[in-house]
Amino acid sequence: MSLAMRLPAIAAGLALFFITATATASAAGPSFDCGKVEPGSIEALICTDDALSALDRKLSQVYAAATDKAIHEQPPVLKAEQRGWIKGRDDCWKSDDKRACVEQAYRLRIAELQARYRLVAASGSATYVCDGQPAKQVTATFFETDPPTAIAEFGDRTSLMFQQPAGSGAKYQGPNEMLWEHQGEAVISWGHDSPEMRCRVKR
Repeated sequence: MSLAMRLPAIAAGLALFFITATATASAAGPSFDCGKVEPGSIEALICTDDALSALDRKLSQVYAAATDKAIHEQPPVLKAEQRGWIKGRDDCWKSDDKRACVEQAYRLRIAELQARYRLVAASGSATYVCDGQPAKQVTATFFETDPPTAIAEFGDRTSLMFQQPAGSGAKYQGPNEMLWEHQGEAVISWGHDSPEMRCRVKR
């Protein structure tokens, strides 16, 4: 076969190679355009780290699924919360370990959205009667996210909690709430500086 006859095939092969390479590079990067980030920024760090890029892609997928669930949410808070989360993630430049800070921010946000919008199935639930008062009940639903989460309800208040290391039992911590269960008994605190409640699983 002459060179003239082989040239179209060569050109087609090169085009396929570049298309495949571009698609692979895009799949390996984050969900945002790395060509538009500022050098030295947290986004630039994400662009150069495959694991952080993968977390960013996963969050993008989870956020899209949460957005579908939140379409009738009133008031519409998801988008505003996500903007606030991005600002918090970008503040990781102040951290001594920027990469660990960014990774933790992604893991917690992914787990939060998966639990809040029920994007993963609940792994269990329990109702606790506290301080021996039948009307004083806390209901918790647990999710096998990464890290594991619990959504606890007490009266008309709700708290998203993340599992924490514990010597025994399962301990979950929210912004100002804590639930620590061991063998059907739990210590629960609700609110800043609030006294601990002694609770038992309702049978």
